[in-house]
Amino acid sequence: MDDTPATDSLNQRRAGVLLHLTSLPGTGPCGDLGWEAFNFVNFLADAGVSVWQMLPVGPPQAGDSPYQTSSAHAGSARLIGLESLVDCGWLPAEAGATAGDEASKRERLQQAHQHVLRASSDDERAEFERFCNEQRFWLDDYALYRAIHEQREAPWWDWPKGLRTRDGRSLGQARRRLAEAIDYIRFEQFVFFRQWDALRAHANARGVRLFGDMPIFVAHDSAEVWARPGDFDLNADGTCRVVAGVPPDYFSATGQRWGNPLYRWEQLEKNGFRFWLDRMRTQLRLFDMIRIDHFRGFEAYWEVPAEEETAMNGTWVEAKGDALFARLQQEFGALPLIAEDLGVITDEVDALRQRYRMPGMKVLQFAFDGGPSNPYLPFHHGRDSVCYTGTHDNDTTLGWYQALTDAQRQHVDDYLGHAQEPMPWPMIRAALASRADLAVVPMQDLMELDGVHRMNRPGVPRGNWQWRFQWDQLDDQLARRVAHLIALYGRAPDDALGV
Repeated sequence: MDDTPATDSLNQRRAGVLLHLTSLPGTGPCGDLGWEAFNFVNFLADAGVSVWQMLPVGPPQAGDSPYQTSSAHAGSARLIGLESLVDCGWLPAEAGATAGDEASKRERLQQAHQHVLRASSDDERAEFERFCNEQRFWLDDYALYRAIHEQREAPWWDWPKGLRTRDGRSLGQARRRLAEAIDYIRFEQFVFFRQWDALRAHANARGVRLFGDMPIFVAHDSAEVWARPGDFDLNADGTCRVVAGVPPDYFSATGQRWGNPLYRWEQLEKNGFRFWLDRMRTQLRLFDMIRIDHFRGFEAYWEVPAEEETAMNGTWVEAKGDALFARLQQEFGALPLIAEDLGVITDEVDALRQRYRMPGMKVLQFAFDGGPSNPYLPFHHGRDSVCYTGTHDNDTTLGWYQALTDAQRQHVDDYLGHAQEPMPWPMIRAALASRADLAVVPMQDLMELDGVHRMNRPGVPRGNWQWRFQWDQLDDQLARRVAHLIALYGRAPDDALGV
């Protein structure tokens, strides 16, 4: 079988760096789309890196997980940079300093919204209206959902019946009552996408592709589940009948009970997979390449009764991924999708991935047990793979290495020829040398950081998603060192996206 990926975005040898936007430097509550994002693109380009992979960019819920968001389409207002609002005259210079917390950032965004309402040019107001009209297919529901949510401070299934069931009269009254809040929420999204477009244009001009991450499931308390309850396996009162998760695995002895509602696949197929067509349209607006999280759930998913406290007592249920991807391909043509195919993978899952020519994932931290047959060892990688030292769910490579037993470290050292360079560089070299067309290294590994700096610990509810770096932590020669390795292992592509 041809193992060449389906699109031009994926069929050249490239190197990428994994860093979520919130991990960028800066003085605000988290990294954002301001100047530091552009600086990071410049760093990547100088290092010969042509792919920037990040995590989902939607508005996170409690706990800040980018995989539990209140919309499958909206961008997180936390990621809006204030500097450009000063540059375009929507904020006075004294208000442009980065906000120290979420509340002060929102105050400044509200100030910018008032300026656009009262003092912006005709062209700027027209641009805002054009955005709202073009994105109406998701924006109207999201803005109304969030305005009601902020007023009531309760999940949508606990709203009064008329709002919960989307009675036309109740929604009309809410739109009138919350008109100002709704317009502000639309403005937030306008600013987010405006800034995103500028970042993507800059990245593409410097030969860097943006690589996004799309969770298979959406949060229960989200605009899409409220707006399209028939697409999800819910009880009559809006609560979940069953929820998503995964069985016991490497990360958790009791599995992971994610709690997301599951799809009614028959209903999705009946309406032509409209939910997924809309979702893919937004993701393609944002990214050049897209990782589909938990790809195996498109062949069969782990269904857990909602009343269960863990994911142990679930069952595998067949999904309609083949029909979905055929419909997506019919609508959009060949798609730049990467399948997150880690975990319990069957021949059927592999066949589905290969049928639509999606690269899978190979994580080197998983490669050093089970002997030579371990599929994560570099000599087993096909071109239709993305090779990682580790992912956002893993320890940093140095932290992983330090946690091994003496015998395990000796085995890793023997395989990698770990003699002249300290860890994690032997693992970085192994990833770059892999036959996989794309190799991705977390920023923490390039910075030689230990496990204190990992991004996420699956199954641990607190203390995740907070890691950030500062420029003074980087070795002055890092970009030159990475560029040398990328050239050495043939990962400097000959295209430059618009250059």
